[in-house]
Amino acid sequence: MKFDKQIILGVLLVLLAGCGEYQQVLKSKDPDYKFQKALAYFNAQEYVKAQALFEDVASYYKGTERSEDVLCYLARTHLGRKAYTEAADYYAAYIRNYPKGKYITEARFQVGHCYYLDSPDARLDQDITRQAIAAYTSFVELYPNSPYSEQAYQEMSEMYDKLAYKEYLNAKLYYNLGTYLGNNYESCEIVAKNALRDYPSNSHQEELNWLVLSAKYQQMVNSFEEKKMERARDTQDEYYSFLTEYPESKHRAQADKMNKEIEKILKQE
Repeated sequence: MKFDKQIILGVLLVLLAGCGEYQQVLKSKDPDYKFQKALAYFNAQEYVKAQALFEDVASYYKGTERSEDVLCYLARTHLGRKAYTEAADYYAAYIRNYPKGKYITEARFQVGHCYYLDSPDARLDQDITRQAIAAYTSFVELYPNSPYSEQAYQEMSEMYDKLAYKEYLNAKLYYNLGTYLGNNYESCEIVAKNALRDYPSNSHQEELNWLVLSAKYQQMVNSFEEKKMERARDTQDEYYSFLTEYPESKHRAQADKMNKEIEKILKQE
């Protein structure tokens, strides 16, 4: 127990010494010293301390070559703190102030990356996700051969996938509502088709196509007699398209069962 107390005391003394050192840096009147200490804190991943020091010297270096460094490092400290919105704002400020600056490629990439990191769950509003895609689209057009390009394309693909998944959830919701207060199956079909059109390479394509087929089938089942035959033919066309695209689908048995019901209707023609 005595040994444990000694360890705790030692840690506290180190922490206090560190705090004392930082307070001395803050009180210093030498901006160059503060800047160098800010870099040291940044490299040690002590982003809060680094940020405070960079902010403290920003006005002193305004209009000098070092001002560009300070602005970029302020963006980096916010990114290190996972304050993604603030980081994106600082990188955007860098782009406005230094459109041909030495950190411009990093800044343009990081605007998209910050939005990507801040992108919420698919069930929530996706404005930030769309901002990330827009920023990345602009980046890869400007710097197609940048070392950042591969990551930009990968993260952009993930965000398109998220948008597609959001549309899948919306379509699924309409499907589950069925005929409640109207023909929600039609809405399901429209939303799923739009997602397939807008996000052609997403990883939810099979499920979206399955929703289209299922929604068509339900509309056939619930239709008036004068429309049933036409909808049966339309649904069967969708069935064959689905099987051509996904012959080993987990929905195959259910799809085949649907087609048997479709055949019964078509035989009445």
